[in-house]
Amino acid sequence: MTKSIHDWLFSILPEGIASITEMVLIAVAYLALFAIAGLYLVLLERKVAAWFQLRLGPNRVGPFGIFQTMADALKLVSKELTSTDRVDKFLYNLAPYFVIVTALLAMTIFPFSKQLQAFDINIGMFFLLAISSIGVIGILVGGWASNNKYALIGAMRSGLQTISYELSVGLSILTMVLLTGSLQLSEIIEIQRTGGWLIWQGHIPAIIAFMIFMIAGTAETNRAPFDLVEAESELGAGFHTEYSGMKFAYFFLAEFINMFIIASIAVVLFFGGWLSPFGITEGITWFPEVFWFFIKVLLIIFLMMWFRWTFPRLRVDQLLTLEWKYLLPINLVNIVFMAIVIWLNWIL
Repeated sequence: MTKSIHDWLFSILPEGIASITEMVLIAVAYLALFAIAGLYLVLLERKVAAWFQLRLGPNRVGPFGIFQTMADALKLVSKELTSTDRVDKFLYNLAPYFVIVTALLAMTIFPFSKQLQAFDINIGMFFLLAISSIGVIGILVGGWASNNKYALIGAMRSGLQTISYELSVGLSILTMVLLTGSLQLSEIIEIQRTGGWLIWQGHIPAIIAFMIFMIAGTAETNRAPFDLVEAESELGAGFHTEYSGMKFAYFFLAEFINMFIIASIAVVLFFGGWLSPFGITEGITWFPEVFWFFIKVLLIIFLMMWFRWTFPRLRVDQLLTLEWKYLLPINLVNIVFMAIVIWLNWIL
């Protein structure tokens, strides 16, 4: 389909205009995916929460409540944008765009199928780590610019948490990069075509890397049990206490898109990306590759939601103890184990 659109555009337009038009169409497609994925991950969260708590969840707007989050989005778009007189207006207005743009940039790297990838570069994993570390700037700026003590405490907690757990996320990814010898996402998936999923190829070090990645990745997205950033019982809404309407929606949406990004990284690194789990080279003909990718991502997201509705919120000291005394040392030892596995050629 993408090749047909490409050929059609270049057949009816001059080369320069056709290239720009193609870029605009790709940007619109990713914005649409961003909006739809965010809205329906919110719905999934509410349905999963209801299922865990033996409730129905949203069930009024549309069949089985499937249009509830669309109604919520319309409500947020139409709400007045309010703020106090004491905010730093420029930084206050800028902060939500930091969070949204970094999440959108990270999404462009993922190969949803063999042909469907907007931006395939040979340092893809490095690019992801670099981009995802910028998102916390938006939270810090928003909390500081709000001129509210609760927002500032939430923002400082976010900086503390992100800087800490980025180490474990990065080291888990580095463990798998060591196994594959590549930073390019499409190449990492191709390596799994013949040898099987990397979580099996890498033996116990790969399984440990996956477990640490999921714990640290959940902390990176500021989700329970690591949601000290916006602890309702302590900080109201944390760093976005002073935000309303669509600006609040940006922060809220970015959290769910960041879940999608963490789950997508896990799928690419550990579970074969868009490859069929049944060992068929090109996947089942009536079941396109892109669906395998999204099904795996949804399963990982469900696991992250399961965390939220199972574990109580950690204290700040417990949060830091978990990272610095447990996850980080285990990760460092695990990298050495992975190097030994590769050196002895124990790869499956």
